Amino acid sequence: MTAAPRSARRFRLDFWTIVFGLAFAVMAVLLVLPICEVFVVGFVDPESEGFTLANYAKVLTHPYYLGALWNTVLVGAGGMIGACLIGVPLAYCVARFEVTGRSVISTVAVLALVSPPFIGAYSWILVAGNNGWLTKFLRGFGIAMPSIYGTTGILLVFSLKFFPFVYLMTESALRSINRSYEEAAANLGCGPTERFFRITLPLVFPAVSSGAILAFVLSIADFGTPAIIGRNFRTLSTIAYNQYTAEMGGTPSTAVAISMLMIVISMAAVFLQRHFLSKRRYAGSLTNMPEKKPLAGPRAVVVNGFCWAVVALAALPMIVVFHTSLLATNGPVFTGAFGLSSYARVWKELPNVVGNSFLFAFLAVTMITLASTLVAYIVVRRETWLSGFLDGLLMVPYVVPGVVMAIGFALTFNRPPVDLVGTATIIVLIVFVRRLPYGVRATSSILRQIKPSIEEAAISLGAPPARAFLSVTVPIMLPGVIAGAMMSFITAINELSSTLLLYTGATATMPIKIYSAVLDGEFGLAAALSTILLVSSGICVFVVFRFSENREGAFV
Repeated sequence: MTAAPRSARRFRLDFWTIVFGLAFAVMAVLLVLPICEVFVVGFVDPESEGFTLANYAKVLTHPYYLGALWNTVLVGAGGMIGACLIGVPLAYCVARFEVTGRSVISTVAVLALVSPPFIGAYSWILVAGNNGWLTKFLRGFGIAMPSIYGTTGILLVFSLKFFPFVYLMTESALRSINRSYEEAAANLGCGPTERFFRITLPLVFPAVSSGAILAFVLSIADFGTPAIIGRNFRTLSTIAYNQYTAEMGGTPSTAVAISMLMIVISMAAVFLQRHFLSKRRYAGSLTNMPEKKPLAGPRAVVVNGFCWAVVALAALPMIVVFHTSLLATNGPVFTGAFGLSSYARVWKELPNVVGNSFLFAFLAVTMITLASTLVAYIVVRRETWLSGFLDGLLMVPYVVPGVVMAIGFALTFNRPPVDLVGTATIIVLIVFVRRLPYGVRATSSILRQIKPSIEEAAISLGAPPARAFLSVTVPIMLPGVIAGAMMSFITAINELSSTLLLYTGATATMPIKIYSAVLDGEFGLAAALSTILLVSSGICVFVVFRFSENREGAFV
């Protein structure tokens, strides 16, 4: 009997092979195709429709665009440095000392992380804007408040928004390193400061750098904060948006060239971090863990004071938004009394906006939950170079700015037979593909803790692979699936940058309406909508805490 060819023996058209193919097809259509469309259009002459390098030459030589490029790198680096300056010391204090209210600190950090950045920008306008309460308070004493608009305000918002990435990752790493290294350095005469920079910080560098890169990438990709608080401070994301809207009806070549530049900056930052990590070995033995030291006297005051000062600044935007939402208004004007008139306006004028936000997020998260459960199984259980490639492909939405994805979707799905521009479908699809990595990461994490032998036992008893997965593995995975769904819902309902270019009046969502309300001076309306978003995010955080063993780590 002739043996079957080796390639034929390897290929099996089973349930997971079909899932594998569908996963690649979905990523090809919703991720690769839009990005390729953006790449190609960047080389198209908007008048002759022929090939040209003029678009990139214009973006890379014109002072207007070079200024925006410099501003983008500035806010990215500034947001990253600010996040590290806050996050690393806070992580060290919480990990090494008996700090009062550690759980509160971590919870506030997570809430600050999941709240949209543009709400922070808007709340700081209420605090330190031209007519902010702090500005008016200091003005009464003859003290001039520095302007919150421009570079200063953007860096402040980004630092307080993204420091939780650095804090959560670094705090976890600090609790896991072997204290023998630090004790050996102390025995050799290293002081606390020298010991921290020469021993401790290098050991946790992978965690610090991962949080820092996330802060950098998200800072340069953010649209809402520079648009709301930047005034004349232009970044690539705001210029790409403005340029695209100006080129509507024609070929948006300049906007696309700007978008590709944003992707290059993001990818360069990621590869630079990997290059630094590859230079040295950062592994530890995960034994002899550090013990927290008790605090007393002035040292306790300084450490606790610093930690709670950070908590207060991180929580301030949420407190201000909630307080403002309870102020009575007469149209856009605050009357000075308390009331629920802003919520009444939401109920009467914007029920469709609130409904759209929850409906679109629910539909996207339903798709994410189903897809992430299946894709996570492929990534974890079918370890091949193809599954590794799929896993890497799923990380692309992390580094591609939302504005870029929106332009790609508008270019790809604007002609028959797939003309989706202006529909709710395109909003749901773009939120789905941008937030799918959250679900896959959470589900993969819990699946790695489940022994394959449990599932193999069901298969050996005659259950088909698909049935064994659904009947045995999925129930065990359920906590991770729920946590992933909640994290996806948080990011989906707060999505702004990718939906702002794709919405119509009928498909507007709460983040879009908050953005327009702030620009129109409707601060009470914006506060009420922001509070609804924050409460929704807080409920999801509670659910994640309930179903996740590593509560804070689930968010990073």
